[in-house]
Amino acid sequence: MDILVKNSNFSLSLSLTILRLTGFWPPETLPKDKMILYNCYGFIFFVSLMVLFLISELGDLVLIWGNLPLMTGTAFVLFTNLAHATKFINIVVRRESVLKIITDSDDILKAETSVEGRKIVHSCNRETRWQQLFYFLLTFFTCMGWASSAEKNKLPLRGWYPYNTNKPIAYEITYFYQVFSMFGAAFLNVSKDTLVTTLIAQCRCRLRLVSLSLRNLCNNEHFTGESSPSRTSLTVSEKTLIFTPAQEAIVYKRLRSCAIKHQKVLETTLLLQNTFSEPIFAQFNVSLVIICVTAFQLVSQTGNYIRLISMSTYLMNMMFQVFLYCYQGDQLSTESEELAKAAYEVPWYACSVRLRSSLLIMMVRCRRVVKLTAAGFTTLSLDTFTAVIKTSYSLFTLLQQVTE
Repeated sequence: MDILVKNSNFSLSLSLTILRLTGFWPPETLPKDKMILYNCYGFIFFVSLMVLFLISELGDLVLIWGNLPLMTGTAFVLFTNLAHATKFINIVVRRESVLKIITDSDDILKAETSVEGRKIVHSCNRETRWQQLFYFLLTFFTCMGWASSAEKNKLPLRGWYPYNTNKPIAYEITYFYQVFSMFGAAFLNVSKDTLVTTLIAQCRCRLRLVSLSLRNLCNNEHFTGESSPSRTSLTVSEKTLIFTPAQEAIVYKRLRSCAIKHQKVLETTLLLQNTFSEPIFAQFNVSLVIICVTAFQLVSQTGNYIRLISMSTYLMNMMFQVFLYCYQGDQLSTESEELAKAAYEVPWYACSVRLRSSLLIMMVRCRRVVKLTAAGFTTLSLDTFTAVIKTSYSLFTLLQQVTE
């Protein structure tokens, strides 16, 4: 069985490898009998990592119901794990759609051979790698802070267990279970989030490659044996038709290739929308509550400075999570807007009427901005990120007023 998942993008390869190691991304070539064992392994991992943790948090929430400060201490982890479970179930259920998106983008990006195109691909790879690294570091420091901030005979996180956790052996077992579940769920969540945001970034990369192809539509180096005029060398009488029929055929062929590539990107973004729209919407709603209650817990911390720092990094973590989705969605729309400008930069004045009409159709088509939405309610953009933060602050203010 191939443990490492190979992909042209490092962060995507790392995310899929982590999911594979934990039983959420089986190899395509795995035999049927081994596939059953692999699925059982993933189910056991999911139950031990997520389900038991959720049960303990729900049980604790029932016991402390009505005590708002204590409820917020349980709620922020409970809602986080509920969002985790929803996203992982979505990946397993819609695995074929996710695999198609990954394969299509990987094949296209690997096939890019031009120097400028490879630079664009490497730029996308570098950006997503640094974003994933920063996300992992925030998560690691948060989990380390929670694990080390536990006071004597107290667990890092609140939870209900059907036994006395104050006894020596029971306490150690429960402590290590919480730490293991905390780290496992956190890093799996990072892998899932960066999987989605990297796929959006790859769509951006593909749009940039289409823009590059449009700008190089009439590149002189491809007109072997022909002298293709530049913009500055045109005279008034030449502006009716500059390219020879052979050159015109080359330009038209390239334009058709650009239109096909653009259509494939649109199909991929539509598949992204249909596959991840609902989980992203659920994540945004959960993030509203998490950011609010985390900020409330943060201002309530007194004395335990390690806990204070870990709650601060957790708050940054949740904000960065929403920011990643919104940033990549916003940049995707920006790149799609640039396509129409790239098409206009083609020396259309040197083309025939037929080619000009085709260019005009391409420009009109590119003016439709590509947008990803969260279940159709809100667009993934920086404005949405600002709205989420503002709403969380409003809820935080309301929560403070209720508890006073």
